[in-house]
Amino acid sequence: MEEVKMLPHGGFGALWLLLLLNVSGCAFDFHLFKDVPEVREGAMRLFGSDKPWKGRVEVYHDGRWGTVCDDGWDMAEAQVVCRQLHFPGAISVVIGENYGQAPGPIWLDDVKCDGAEKSLFACDVSKWGVTDCTHKEDVGVTCESWNRSAALQDFTHSLDHSISLVDELGAAFDSGAGCDFLMVVQSPTGNKGVSGSPETTESTICAHKFILSQFPSFNTSEGMVVNVSLTCQPHFPSFVRYLYTRKIHVTFSSAQCLHWMASKFGMKHLMVDVGRMFTRVLSEDASFRTQVSLLQYATETGDLVLQENCLQYLAWNFQKLTQSPAWLSLSKEDLGRLLSRSDLVVPDEYFLLRSVESWVQEKGNRSTLEAQVELLNGIRFPMIPAEKLYQLEVNSSLYDVHKSAYREKMLKALQFNVLLFVTRAAHPELSQDDDYQPRIYTAEPWSTVINSTRKSSPQQRRLESSHRRSHHGRYAHHGYYSYYPHPTNSPRQHALSKMFSTPFHKSLLFKADTVDWEARLFTSQSECSDEGHSCDSVPAAVLSRQSLLTRKNVVFGNRLVLVCQGKYVCHVQEFKNNMAYVATNGSRVLAYPCRDEKYLYRFVVRPEFV
Repeated sequence: MEEVKMLPHGGFGALWLLLLLNVSGCAFDFHLFKDVPEVREGAMRLFGSDKPWKGRVEVYHDGRWGTVCDDGWDMAEAQVVCRQLHFPGAISVVIGENYGQAPGPIWLDDVKCDGAEKSLFACDVSKWGVTDCTHKEDVGVTCESWNRSAALQDFTHSLDHSISLVDELGAAFDSGAGCDFLMVVQSPTGNKGVSGSPETTESTICAHKFILSQFPSFNTSEGMVVNVSLTCQPHFPSFVRYLYTRKIHVTFSSAQCLHWMASKFGMKHLMVDVGRMFTRVLSEDASFRTQVSLLQYATETGDLVLQENCLQYLAWNFQKLTQSPAWLSLSKEDLGRLLSRSDLVVPDEYFLLRSVESWVQEKGNRSTLEAQVELLNGIRFPMIPAEKLYQLEVNSSLYDVHKSAYREKMLKALQFNVLLFVTRAAHPELSQDDDYQPRIYTAEPWSTVINSTRKSSPQQRRLESSHRRSHHGRYAHHGYYSYYPHPTNSPRQHALSKMFSTPFHKSLLFKADTVDWEARLFTSQSECSDEGHSCDSVPAAVLSRQSLLTRKNVVFGNRLVLVCQGKYVCHVQEFKNNMAYVATNGSRVLAYPCRDEKYLYRFVVRPEFV
């Protein structure tokens, strides 16, 4: 019987399973761990339930998992257990619920806590294994978990990749009639046997060679042994049934297991569709550990769609990533992939350089000189503001270490800032070399923000109206909200508007050539129609140029950046014909969910050479 190990030693590497362990308010606290982690003395878990926040309390001692007697238990003890397991708190003590047979010993009895302890072992507890209880008195707890994100808990997504005969094939699998291919599914329990070797639990699946022979991973005349984690074992029959029917119901609790099974056994369609579900939770972890670990996992499994979803989120939220606990856990390869992107949302290119220098310094000897130069080559030096460029020799922490690389890059940038590029034919590198292409820069003067929940004061509206009349489209005062003037006296809702100016291009040659911009936000169809626009949907944003100055080799690829609740970038939209939409009749959706649909709208000007 062939043996298939889903976690080969030293081969595939660590399988990272994303378990939704905790939700406090509207933010998740994800716990990422290897599929078969090393269990340490005094470890604790909740066992016997399909919900990670609910189950029988078990502790690990002397190489075995054991239970805790319910004598004297109340909410104080439950609170300590839930906090020790990284949940925000306890909901209830569960006594008498059937969590399955507990084969191990009863390790603890007569536990007494005040409720403020950080660990159960800081409470008053009996000696290990001293008890007068039976397993009928094993205590369980239900921890606080989902709160406002309860919709994720019960979310089920049905995938249908079927063609025909699915019901008949599904019935054949369910009945087991005529099955001739035996699979033994083994999972480590975490306990050690008498000999010291790991204990495993087994289940069997009887399938049909005719069906499974279509898949190379199952193409064997013998049966097979499949090693999966204890967490994933209950989901393996659903995966095998999918091979028959190409239909499956996926929940957040099963998605991690099904995705890895699909990658291991070559079911690319299933892997990609399940992987898309992870985008729903990327924004929930402010520590960025989930996003970074999930990117590494997507790379290991070869899920290109999941890789792109993770990279895009990290690129759009790069500034917060640099301030997060996961910043230094980002690999050199993944940081390099981020530096190659033009959709990085950062204050400016100088901020990006300083961030990379900080990463290199913190890594110390763990990054080679060659790797450091490779990362520095990802910085677009011509896009660094000229005033910062001249100060690099003094302010850069790596300049003395990599003088040659810095001088070469700085020379290229200085030429860009002081030489007049007239035609694309004379300088094709301007459109072909990434170094001359902008990212999404949010620092002044290249962007402005409109908060749809704010309204301008009457004094601000009068001030702007005066400047509109006196300057005929050119504005000396910037950065305040206004109501866009209405041509009639009829009552209506007013669109929010903001005026600001930018240089024509980032090159120092264009510093004196300014462009005036008006950013407007329409939150209703009446606002659109009253101002002569036809909006496909609302909210709709308009970024229009107010001055007539043009340069034939420069175009503006402007962007609308949506910041969800002021916390994270959930969507970036290109302006087309000066318009950008958050959604269009349900056909365009946000890249990452945003509860309550409360946004800051950042309008970003991006001049590009063509």
